[in-house]
Amino acid sequence: MKTRSKLLVLVVAAALLAAVATVATLRAADRAAERDRARPGEPVAHAGAVTLRQQGRLLFRNLAWGPQRDRVSSVPLSTPAGPRLSAPRDCLRFHAAAGTGICLRATGGVVPGHEAVLLDAKLRAVRSFRVPGIPTRARVSPSGRLAAWTVFVSGDSYAGGAFSTRTAIYDTRTKTLHPDLERFTVLMDGRRHRAADANFWGVTFAADDNRFYATLATGGHTYLVEGDLARRTLRTLHENVECPSLSPDGARIAFKKRVPGAPADTPWRLYVLDLRTGRETALAEQRSVDDQALWLDGRTLLYALPGDFGADLWSVRADGSGTPGMLVRSGVSPAVIG
Repeated sequence: MKTRSKLLVLVVAAALLAAVATVATLRAADRAAERDRARPGEPVAHAGAVTLRQQGRLLFRNLAWGPQRDRVSSVPLSTPAGPRLSAPRDCLRFHAAAGTGICLRATGGVVPGHEAVLLDAKLRAVRSFRVPGIPTRARVSPSGRLAAWTVFVSGDSYAGGAFSTRTAIYDTRTKTLHPDLERFTVLMDGRRHRAADANFWGVTFAADDNRFYATLATGGHTYLVEGDLARRTLRTLHENVECPSLSPDGARIAFKKRVPGAPADTPWRLYVLDLRTGRETALAEQRSVDDQALWLDGRTLLYALPGDFGADLWSVRADGSGTPGMLVRSGVSPAVIG
């Protein structure tokens, strides 16, 4: 090929690349503009002061389209369907308690990734940790001392079976990071359990800032495990338990359970386990719930279900009675303050 022909090919190739980049940029701009455009009938969100000290509030990740989408937002517990205040803090997963927050978010840059950001009572970043996957669960202990998070290292669903997770716990008082629960000793039926396929997720904390609960998956089964942070041990308690959530009185665990005959991609139903007796109570929600439920109070659970604009927050009684009801449209990752 002659020099002139080579130059012509290079010029044409460069022009094509520039055109492709321009189209991609314009499409990205269109998507960003669409994201920031409020839609009729969606909840109203305004920028405002949001703190973790405002009592009687429900905080969550706002999914309503508009400038405040994905931001930590706040509504009164007394009127959760009302206008919401949104802080300048974007999170994929969020939780908070006693003036401490944890925000799992995407990071930009040349190599996009994710991080866990520890927040103070004014939602200001205190410390951040690079995480090795896609955020899926986050919890803060009742005292605000401990924070936990889970990410998918590969795959994107608990339903498929082929996934790997990493679950970390950070102690804000001692500044100690436990980067992976797989490093803890697992006791199954009183014996040490070693398995290369062990995965953990969905931490929930007891009030003593040492005991916690989580899910262990190994050998094709899932188990509720009780953790001892000081001893770095995990003890299996009950089979077929995922995404546990400890009740305010520390006596019950809300969880999602795989039920026979359910579709492979929607296999779960909500249950509550009595830790003293081992008795399971099926809740009135009949739809599959792929979420770590949150106790709104000692009688009611909150959880996310798919909605028109991402997901909505629903509530149901924890004793198996009543019927489910939508509490917050276009919201996920709730935290109860006060």
